[in-house]
Amino acid sequence: MESMLIIIRGNSRSGKTTTAKSLQNLLGQGTLLVSQDTVRREMLKVHDRDGNLSIDLIRQIAEYGKDKCKFVIVEGILYRNRYGEMLNNLIQFYNQKTYTFYFDLSFEETVLRHNFSSKKTEFGEDSLRAWWNPKDYLGVDGEMILTNDMSQNDVLKLILNQLQK
Repeated sequence: MESMLIIIRGNSRSGKTTTAKSLQNLLGQGTLLVSQDTVRREMLKVHDRDGNLSIDLIRQIAEYGKDKCKFVIVEGILYRNRYGEMLNNLIQFYNQKTYTFYFDLSFEETVLRHNFSSKKTEFGEDSLRAWWNPKDYLGVDGEMILTNDMSQNDVLKLILNQLQK
């Protein structure tokens, strides 16, 4: 089985996790979803700093999925300066059979989305601003940019269309 790696990145509250979970449901059984928040915050309980343990574990889980799962989705903020080398190594590991997406939304849009989310009481606009890292493109061939004016449905259609090429 030839596996496909799907990388979904962007700032906090941009829709990465919602998109990744919807995509996993659409792609069906055996689709591996590797969520940065799950690995870093829930499994390891580490801060998002350079060299944190989650970087290597995300890589190892994603590598495990190759040739076992048709689709492996890696999603998270995944700052380029901290996770870029690992992500580029995964792209090589998957023999370039990778689809990369970046949510490039305005800060105002992420605040708006946050205010309608279930996590709105966990942290506020100050935290969103502190984490904000605009235009953090991975800069790999074929990276697709997802924008404010795209609905969740538009994003899913775009991804599914890319996977069929």
